[in-house]
Parts: sequence; structure tokens; C-alpha cells
Amino acid sequence: MGFVVVPTVQIYTFILFLLIHSTSGLDGYDEYRRNVSMELNPGLKKPSTGAGLVHVRAVGSDDTLHFLLCSHEAPALMLVHTNSSSSAVHIDWEAFLNGNYSGSLKVVPESSVQFSSALVFTRLWEYDDVNDTADPEHLTPSSFFPPYELQDFSWDDLNTTINLTNHSVTLCGRNSSTSFRNGSLCLAFSAFGSKGRGAVWPGLLHNANSSQLRIWLDNVSPRSNQSRFALELQSVSSAAQRGHVDVLKSIDDEYTPSIFKVSQWVSSPSNASSAVLGYTQWKPVAYRTAQPKFEDATPCRHSNPVLVSQLPPSGWVQAFFRDGQQTSALNITFSIAGDPFYNVTNYLSWSILVGLGPPPLDSFSPLVLTIMAVGLGTPLALILFGGAGACIFKKGQHPQGYEPIN
Repeated sequence: MGFVVVPTVQIYTFILFLLIHSTSGLDGYDEYRRNVSMELNPGLKKPSTGAGLVHVRAVGSDDTLHFLLCSHEAPALMLVHTNSSSSAVHIDWEAFLNGNYSGSLKVVPESSVQFSSALVFTRLWEYDDVNDTADPEHLTPSSFFPPYELQDFSWDDLNTTINLTNHSVTLCGRNSSTSFRNGSLCLAFSAFGSKGRGAVWPGLLHNANSSQLRIWLDNVSPRSNQSRFALELQSVSSAAQRGHVDVLKSIDDEYTPSIFKVSQWVSSPSNASSAVLGYTQWKPVAYRTAQPKFEDATPCRHSNPVLVSQLPPSGWVQAFFRDGQQTSALNITFSIAGDPFYNVTNYLSWSILVGLGPPPLDSFSPLVLTIMAVGLGTPLALILFGGAGACIFKKGQHPQGYEPIN
């Protein structure tokens, strides 16, 4: 028995070492890098208020990701993946600015395009939650105010916020209503060339195939004292693909305290059950202040995606995608029953990732793995050493011979 203890402890130590040092290899794209560059209104010779297109080119060893943040009509983020490291965006600016959208935006050579998608922000819903249920699906139509159609918003000039060094840009818009007199709806976009994590909550994990959008509603005057909001999103992809939302669970909330889930709106081929071509990923949490704190977190929920019969009202999306493409829509609702209403802070933010291939997923961090290993391994080591010590002690006792019988 004593000769078994040392190898067992060695095996335990070796397994602990592997657990701690294997976390960085659980994501297939951890070490993959891209050369990222950013430009505003590619190919446009004269400034135009009707343009509004930021192009990010992320070049890999033998492929390219094109991210296009669009502010013409409803804001959108487009993703085009090609199998060429020299593919480029081509725009017929004269046709587009004259309203002839169809075919005016291409990624060439067109034969290199492997996957394309678009995420469009179409409506901002506001409803009067008089019964504090935070469940707009069970409210009467009279509880809803007329939605804010984001295609009718006036969007700021992207040239004032673009950062070519950090590959980021912020897009803010407002409409003509009194509610937005001092308020705005903003989208902050960031592109990445390697693996990393957001600096503030929810601290989303990204990789070289990801981009991030942070969306916030700031200082908008609510139309009731019990107002809550919901955001309508539409996704466009080819007709041969289907979209669905997966909700994954975890027991580790180290980077997003109290949140143990991640939601993923993924596109995959209709004839495949596991392959993921592209995704929109988020943690089901929003924050009621610009500097997120634990007490300012509020859950968010999604509806099931439904098919939409036409392309969303985004000029650039209509310029790239053809009629007959599959479009689906869902709503993201913020807050749950009992949470403060919007007018308590007049602020609401939510963050998402948009990217290519399988979404990046958090694994247990080295800290959590170490705590688990110590917590589970210490009792095991005590049992092993205790049992070994008992055996050695017992073996060291020599029984005395029989006493002579008188």
C-alpha cells in the first residue's frame, strides 16, 4: 500500500498542472491573429453627409474579414468573409448617393465571398409597465408607445469619432421628438486583431474573428414614469442558412458577476446541426449607469427569432444583399419585475459580439481551476497520506509471541 501513494500524488499534481495551463488552449482561435486596418467611406472622393460607412479590413494568412459599420438609415454592422487575403470593398458611390442601392456595394472578387451577414438595429420600443411585470409580450397594445424607427434618426458624422489607431468608432443618433431633445442612442464599435477581453463589464471575451458593439440609451426622456425599453434587431444571411438562439450555462461568473449564461444568435447551414458560420453573442445583462457596478446590473431577455419578408431599412444592407435573402428578427427586452424603471438613471447599456465561426466561450480561469483543484485535491491527499501512514504504522508493529501456558 505504501508504494502506491507517491505515484498517486504525482499523478494528481500532474493533472493539476495540466488543468491550470490548458485554459488558454480551449479556444481554437486563441493564438490566431489578423492585421487590422480601418477606413472611412472607402473610395469616396468628396465628403458627403449621406455616406456613413466605416470599413474594417482584417487580413489573415489566407483570408479576409470585412466589417462594415453603416449609418445610412437604420444602423447596421455587416460581416463579409472571403478566402482571399487581397479581397477589397468596391462601391459605386454615384449610384448609392442617388438612391440606386441595389448592387452598389460589392466585395471583390465576388467569387471569394464565403459568408456574409448583417445585423441591423431597426426599432426602439418603449412601453408603460404599469403592473411592473417587465414582460412586454403579455401587455396590451395600448401599453406601447409608438416605436422609434431608427431609420428616421439623424446620425452624427462618423469622422468626428473614428479612431484609426484603436480601430474603434462611436455612432450616435437622435430623432426630432422632444424625448430625444437632450438624449441619444449610441453604438460604439471596436475591431480586434487578436484575443482579448472587454475592460468593463460584461467583459466579453473576443478573438481575431470578432468585433464588439456597445449600445446605450442616454438621457432620453421617457414617456411615462414606468417606462421600460426593448430593442428590435434584424439579421440578414443567405437563404441557405438558418438562425437560432442558443443559451449556454456556466458556473463561473468571474468576469460578469452574478451572470451564469451566455446567449448566441448563430447562423448555420440548413443541412448541418453543429457548424456555425457566424454569430451575435451577448451576456443576458444590461447596466443602468455608464460605469457599470454590480447593483446597476439588470437582466435582459430575447424573443424567439421570426422570419421577415423583406430586407431591413438600411441603405448599405440593401446595396449589398439581393432580394430573396433570409431575414429574421427578434427583440431584446431589458429589466425584470421589481427592477427600477428607466427614469431612475435615464441610462441603459448593452454589449454584444459579432463575428465569424464558433463564438468564443469562456473557460474556467486558472484562478478558479486552482481553487477547484485545491478544494477537491486536499481531502484526497489527506485520505491517501492518512491511509498510507496507518498502513506503515501498522506494518511497523511486530506482534509478540504466545505467552507460555502455566
